[in-house]
Amino acid sequence: MHFAPLPAVDAAEVPADGFLLDVREDDEWAAGHAEGALHLPMSRLVARFGELTEAVPEGGRVHVVCRVGGRSAQVAQYLIAQGLDAVNVDGGMLRWESAGRPLVADGGAHAFVL
Repeated sequence: MHFAPLPAVDAAEVPADGFLLDVREDDEWAAGHAEGALHLPMSRLVARFGELTEAVPEGGRVHVVCRVGGRSAQVAQYLIAQGLDAVNVDGGMLRWESAGRPLVADGGAHAFVL
C-alpha cells in the first residue's frame, strides 16, 4: 500500500493567523506554547475531537505541532483521514522557538520549549 507524503510546513512558515493545534502534554504546554494555539494532548485527542472541529475555521487548515514533529505527524495523518485539511509543523516547537516565533507560558513565567 502506498501512502501519499504527509503535507508539512516549516515552523517559520506557519501564517501568523494560522490555526495551530498543539498536541503536547500538559507540562510541555505550560512551559511554553504559541499564543492562540489550541491545546489538545495527543493522548486525549480522539475523546475531545469535537473541541477541535468546533474551533477550526470553516474550510481552515490545521497546523499540527508537538516538540519535534513525531506526535504531530501521527495526529496530522489522523486528521486527514477524518477529512480535515491538516499539515505537520516540521521541527515542532523546537524549530518554532529557534525561528524566533513568539512563545508564552502559563502564569507569565519565562517561556521555553520543554
